[in-house]
Amino acid sequence: MFRKAFVIGLKQLSTIPMSLLAIGVSVNTAFAQQNKIYSPIPISPSHQIADSLSEKDIPTGQGGFARDYLVKLNKGDHLAIDLSSENFDSIITLLGPNGATVGENDDGPDGTSNSLLFTRITETGTYIVRVRSFGETGIGKFKLKVTRLKPVK
Repeated sequence: MFRKAFVIGLKQLSTIPMSLLAIGVSVNTAFAQQNKIYSPIPISPSHQIADSLSEKDIPTGQGGFARDYLVKLNKGDHLAIDLSSENFDSIITLLGPNGATVGENDDGPDGTSNSLLFTRITETGTYIVRVRSFGETGIGKFKLKVTRLKPVK
């Protein structure tokens, strides 16, 4: 029965106009190009990164830009994520393996426009640390540090 359905499927495929097949190829090509454009940068906890936001990064829709970093975390990890910039008002967001927001911080406890987020990980997986500028504060250099905190003994 499967063989018969497969043969019928091939016959139906041969009746599709070439122009429609070309559209399918174009869509696949566009999708592949989009995947090349969006490629979060892998990082490991406990290393500080010096980087910068530019107009080539992800537009936030509010006049600013964002950049994503991938980090592998384990259930039970306690994290501190520190983001600082002298060029823009920073916001840090941690997205879980399913894309849901785990935590977010706009202004740190020191009263500056830098960001500091503390969180506990409840699911092992690959997370996204999103660095972005608040509103139209724009682009520029920043420092990011993801730290696994050790329990107090």
